[in-house]
Amino acid sequence: MVDYRLDPEHQELRTVVAKFARDVAAPVIGGYYERCQFPYDLVAQMGRMGLFGLPVPEEYGGMGGDYFALCLALEELACVDSSLAITLEAAVSLGAMPILHFGTEEQKRRWLPRLCSGEMLGAFALTEPGGGSDVPGAIATTARLENGEWVINGTKAFITNAGTDITGLVAVAAVTGRGGRPGHGEQAGHGEQAGHGEQAGHAAAGRRAEAEISTILVPAGTPGLTVSPKYSKVGWSASDTRELSFADCRVPEASLLGRRGRGYAQFLRTLDEGRIAIAAVSVGLAQGCVDESLSYARQRQAFGQPIGQHQAIQFKIADMEARAHTARLAYYQAAAKMRDGEPFKKEAAIAKLVASDAAMRNAREATQVFGGYGFMNESPVGRFYRDAKILEIGEGTSEIQRMVIARELGAGSPA
Repeated sequence: MVDYRLDPEHQELRTVVAKFARDVAAPVIGGYYERCQFPYDLVAQMGRMGLFGLPVPEEYGGMGGDYFALCLALEELACVDSSLAITLEAAVSLGAMPILHFGTEEQKRRWLPRLCSGEMLGAFALTEPGGGSDVPGAIATTARLENGEWVINGTKAFITNAGTDITGLVAVAAVTGRGGRPGHGEQAGHGEQAGHGEQAGHAAAGRRAEAEISTILVPAGTPGLTVSPKYSKVGWSASDTRELSFADCRVPEASLLGRRGRGYAQFLRTLDEGRIAIAAVSVGLAQGCVDESLSYARQRQAFGQPIGQHQAIQFKIADMEARAHTARLAYYQAAAKMRDGEPFKKEAAIAKLVASDAAMRNAREATQVFGGYGFMNESPVGRFYRDAKILEIGEGTSEIQRMVIARELGAGSPA
């Protein structure tokens, strides 16, 4: 029989992170959000708590935990604020994990200890201005070998943690050759594409087959790397998101992450894991909507009694709780399959689809419960409403998740 109760170690972690989110972050994060200011002091405290190293072995400076531990931390942070949660998610899932999975021993020992401490943030530069869901077919960034160096040219868009004062490196997906098979023999997974999604299509598949894609580590401050000003975003206002451009940006040949031509396989694995993490962030936001609505419904008076005594409000909150609960079970299962070394692509897509939908719907209903106060940016649910939509887009749009699920089920295949 499946048991979804947490073991003592995971429960203790959840309690500690929840207390930090509630007692330390909640009182001040609204100010950072309104100022569109990166919360360096909160990130530093998260680093001292070991959150950035949760799924990384101790030999590389991590906590020796598992990916599920990271997801629990993300959920508790997102109950209060998604900017903090996404900063942690991107730093670990997109920054540290590719190095842990695919890096050389020298790369792991050079980068992971500082990434795990939170002293340094990593970024993953995949999406481009001209290509999102049709990556890798639309990757225009190139890297060529010249005199023992990679020379990188191109532009990347919507890159989280790309321009903070503590950003230390960027992993860049680039075309390193033409005419080769994807991944030098790596099977591309039924024509699946990736970026902020995996777009199917014969034309894109043909382009992908012509491009050899590799991942290259570029330290922050490398000549030729230009970091653009922060985007003006609808939500996640206390996180850092920027465009990056590369103009004859040179790094040593040893900066290649893993083997040449394996970039496509690498970011497929990275995105599959990241979807579980984004599902956890989504569940946290959905649960935060429940918690805030419950508190408000007990205090707010209408027609001579707390609004929580009106059945219309009770039903809204009950539906919100059901959505959060169901989405939580979905990401728990995906994380469990990942931990046990079982295929988890379908389960990750289901978790991301269900959880992001729960976050969006709960944010809308919580705003309705709060009425006019829910439309104010200083209100937590006002921030939740602004933050929720991107969860249906980043790490693969909801439409892409449906495509992945259908493909994993074999829908459309000949009988």
